[in-house]
Amino acid sequence: MARSLYEWLWQHEFWLPPGITWEDMQESEDTHYPQPRDLLLSIPFALILVVIRCAFERAIALPLSTKLGVRDKQRPKAQPNPVLETFYSSHRKNPEDGELLSLAKKCDLPVRKVEKWFRRRRNMDRPSLSKKFSEACWRFTFYIISFFTGLAVLYNKPWLWDHRECWTGYPQQPLQPSLFWYYMLELSFYWSLVFTLPFDVKRKDFKEQIVHHAATIFLISFSYCANYIRIGTLVMVIHDASDCFLEPTKIFNYMKWKKTCDSLFMIFSAVFLISRLVIYPYTVLYNTYFYSMEIFQPFFGYYFVNVLLIILQLLHIFWSYLIIRMVYKFILQGTMEKDMRSDTEESDKDEERDKIREKEKNGITYFSNVTSNGYIQRNGSEPLDNRAHLANGHAKER
Repeated sequence: MARSLYEWLWQHEFWLPPGITWEDMQESEDTHYPQPRDLLLSIPFALILVVIRCAFERAIALPLSTKLGVRDKQRPKAQPNPVLETFYSSHRKNPEDGELLSLAKKCDLPVRKVEKWFRRRRNMDRPSLSKKFSEACWRFTFYIISFFTGLAVLYNKPWLWDHRECWTGYPQQPLQPSLFWYYMLELSFYWSLVFTLPFDVKRKDFKEQIVHHAATIFLISFSYCANYIRIGTLVMVIHDASDCFLEPTKIFNYMKWKKTCDSLFMIFSAVFLISRLVIYPYTVLYNTYFYSMEIFQPFFGYYFVNVLLIILQLLHIFWSYLIIRMVYKFILQGTMEKDMRSDTEESDKDEERDKIREKEKNGITYFSNVTSNGYIQRNGSEPLDNRAHLANGHAKER
């Protein structure tokens, strides 16, 4: 059964244009083509990148964050409570009103205190500022290396300047060593991101990130197997261009260098929108959809690779929408809004508002700010002292 599945999966009709078979893709001493088994090397390389990342964050990024004045916010810790901890771990982190009442009865605590416990417990699980800084430093380092590696590999390649060259001689385009290692670098990095997803900073677009990583890995892998190497290198270098500006924007934000952060974000926005909404559709989508048809007729691989590329473009549109909203508010307000993708920490201001509500319910809200002249007259009688307070809901003179 496994053999039948293997033979079905590797039918040349799926991977190669009409008229081309796997026999036509046989290697010789002087000619090497991409082999699917090569992709297995990306897994150990990804694990090596994870180890390098851990060492980088511990030995370089964390000490650097301290020197640059990045300080973790002191968070109040949730008091140990086995009942609440069990519910938090096994059910949900943000209980509904009915569940809060039930838990309050079990623990013999006021509902407000149960709410405060869950709020503090959720904050304890949120990543610290130094962790965010370290992650941004690692990604910035990689994207810079990857982007300039891509430029060094592609600057003398004809398809970088003439996109029709992507299809000259396709699919019998020999694999050059520089292209092989560039592919391995990119694929290994995205596998490493998948491996570290449970430990990385989770943002509001976490699901979209998973789709993005999956589509990127499938796209890189399929493009390698079907020898879409040339178009694949263009996709990778276009993506790395804007990422080189995103990560330093985060770094300066964590350092609270507001003006530098805002300036970098505007540069990132321009590069992202131009590269993802202009250059990518023309250089990649138009190229694969139309120019390739000058060389061969449509086949399964043609449709499949275009679907993956369109998925990436839909994600580009989604992120562009968020970026445009942030830029729009920056232009109106003159200040950069917090990243909409970030998970907002629940501060103790929520607790202060809870205390105010409790005071209002208990009748100890002061009248001093109720009227503009600082006192209230009752039925024309003398004014109450501005220290008068509510006792059981009724005004009382002191």
